[in-house]
Amino acid sequence: MRSFLRPILVLVPLLCFGQAAKHLVNVKQITHGGQNAEAYWAPDGKRLIFQATRDTSECDQQYIMNADGSDMHMVSTGKGVTTCGYFLADGKHIVYASTHEAGPSCPARPDRSKGYVWAVYPGFDIYLADDKGKIEKKLTDSAGYDAEATINWKNNKIIYTSMASGDLDLWSMNLDGSGKKQLTKTEGYDGGAVFSRDGSKMVWRAFHPDTPDKTKTYHDLLKDNLTAPMKMELWVANSDGSNAKQITNYGCASFAPTFTPDGKKILFSSNKQKCDSRDFELYTINLDGSGLEQVTSYGGFTSFPEFSPDGKKIVFVSSYQGKGDYEFNVFTADWK
Repeated sequence: MRSFLRPILVLVPLLCFGQAAKHLVNVKQITHGGQNAEAYWAPDGKRLIFQATRDTSECDQQYIMNADGSDMHMVSTGKGVTTCGYFLADGKHIVYASTHEAGPSCPARPDRSKGYVWAVYPGFDIYLADDKGKIEKKLTDSAGYDAEATINWKNNKIIYTSMASGDLDLWSMNLDGSGKKQLTKTEGYDGGAVFSRDGSKMVWRAFHPDTPDKTKTYHDLLKDNLTAPMKMELWVANSDGSNAKQITNYGCASFAPTFTPDGKKILFSSNKQKCDSRDFELYTINLDGSGLEQVTSYGGFTSFPEFSPDGKKIVFVSSYQGKGDYEFNVFTADWK
């Protein structure tokens, strides 16, 4: 889900781009043109899988490229819309969510008369494919939305968001789709989850309505396969969902969390400086919610960070240097 992306043109000298970020050096732009988002590393750190609307595609498809941006090629079917691709630990297989079985066309975009909303298309299911794009197995088949999958390479568990319970909850499953287990049960949206590297904890974004009016609005939108993303907080729990704790309380949209390699902090994106805007920066925070530190000060949209397997680099998406409307590119940088 990447609906925060919008037309932004940020004119910042390249030198300033590196200077406007704590911890980031040797920043490199590796895609040029199109709408690119959610780039995630292969286990060997040599390739990335990401989603993009580019070339002839009218909505997001999955692509794999080398970490320098070369050898970019589509690995999804080219039908429907896709989201959230991720490599398995063997580096030879991927998972991603797609609506292609529900229809070959791009689904209708959300009705923005209902406000700023995300579509949670019921046609989304999660598929296992090889890294050439051949689908090997359909992993989910619930009546509603199944998407937002990531994988822990140590315990080989998939964590994802599903409507299987009738609400947008986090679930886990094995790589073959067996052993499905519901991890969250609080009313509201839970999504965008990742495990810590050792597999002991998980972090995710959530909107849990806390008044009757908010609850009614949430369920009214959900009936139309929509959810509103502009008020989301981050939560941390044990990997089985126990001992869940909210670690942000900004009243804004905080999302795209990932653990630092040592598991002691969370790197995430937020518009906490201006909650009603779509201007997002990267931040780190301790697991108990203390020690907030702003990492980037680029202006515009910066999000979807992930550390490389060796912990020395990150990949992220930014509107920096966009040459036209709706252009968002993938960047890599050394982490210091």
